[in-house]
Amino acid sequence: MSADAAPAVRFGSDGLAPAIVQDALDGRVLMLAYIDAEALAATIATGEVHFHSRSRDRLWRKGETSGNVLRLRDLALDCDGDGILFTVDPVGPTCHRGTRSCFDPEPDAPRATAAPGPTTAGPARSAQGFAWLETLWATIAERASARPDSSYTARLIAGGVDVAGRKVTEEATEVLMAAKDDASAAAAGVDRTATRAALSGETADLLYHALVLLAERGLEPAEVISTLRERHRA
Repeated sequence: MSADAAPAVRFGSDGLAPAIVQDALDGRVLMLAYIDAEALAATIATGEVHFHSRSRDRLWRKGETSGNVLRLRDLALDCDGDGILFTVDPVGPTCHRGTRSCFDPEPDAPRATAAPGPTTAGPARSAQGFAWLETLWATIAERASARPDSSYTARLIAGGVDVAGRKVTEEATEVLMAAKDDASAAAAGVDRTATRAALSGETADLLYHALVLLAERGLEPAEVISTLRERHRA
């Protein structure tokens, strides 16, 4: 998108207009901020969303310190032309608290459960808490950098790709075995509390060790998420 394609936004008397940011993957509203003509031009020119920071009174590229940028996919004006919608591919959590959306509750706060019912996107589903994986990744990345002697994560990374990769293979096998045990329990009609807990635990181990392997290789999970997004769109 070229700068010439900038829509004619009706900015307010303060030179600002509200901007809503929406995830291109599923339409989730991620944040609300404000833009001016400079921020809109920078967004279109770079392909990364910029805002006007009211607290600092300057141009602000989202993610300029955290790395959690918003990659522009599309933009649209509202019916009055005084508000703009950015459709984006987010890199990492959008909120400074580490949550996917600024409208999500605090990471450790109790979550309200919406009443079940159909939506335009299909049956209602509860949030799965994937944003917490950012916390796990941050810990793994810190261990990879500091390499404390007492850290299991640091020892895995120090062992190189063979050590970290071997653990991924082992845990993948454990996941398969736990899943088969759960399937057998389901077929027999017996209580599955233990087999489901085992499957959950083994899957947690697999996710953790897969992230450690990425850290050992210097590959950020954002690149994996980007690949998943591209495959989903295809």
